[in-house]
Amino acid sequence: MKTGTTQARPPVMLRAAETAEGPALHALISAHLEEGHLLPRTLEEVTAHAGRFVVATRGRRIVGCGDLVGLSPRVAEVRSLTVARSERKSGVGSMIVDHLRERARRDGFDKLCAFTHAPAYFIQMGFSIVPHLWLLEKVTTDCVKCPQFNHCGQYAMVAPLAKGQSRALDLTHGVSLVERPAEGHSHPPSHVAAVVGCA
Repeated sequence: MKTGTTQARPPVMLRAAETAEGPALHALISAHLEEGHLLPRTLEEVTAHAGRFVVATRGRRIVGCGDLVGLSPRVAEVRSLTVARSERKSGVGSMIVDHLRERARRDGFDKLCAFTHAPAYFIQMGFSIVPHLWLLEKVTTDCVKCPQFNHCGQYAMVAPLAKGQSRALDLTHGVSLVERPAEGHSHPPSHVAAVVGCA
């Protein structure tokens, strides 16, 4: 009797993005715009800032990404956090956020912020909802230019970056992601894996 074998999928790895991957990052972000959680970004902008992104890959395919942007010497922001639909509920988004959190801490920022339609997703990762005006670095530079400025539906979220509270991993050579939720957290709903919308 013949017995079938199931070939294991390659593990998900996190690493820094490369400039040449700008088109792939832009395609991933653009593919999730209809969900209403992300604001569009141009190919030129994404390519120019590809080096700020961390990417999650399975084999040769990029299945998630996130951008870290310094708003001021004290505040950094998570932008364009996106996970492919096929990889949701596997902890990819949490791992990306954890890496960006650690990178912001190493770069000397005091707090990490995000603007999102899904606050529960970030609350489980240690973020708190704050008034938008607590993040004037964002409001006065980006929000005032946004066509949705006067009817913004996003929540402002902040997490402190106190030393000794690291949850991230060293990604110098990439990190294999076991398919499980982040430690101490349940799986987020499948629709909140593309949740950070400010461009």
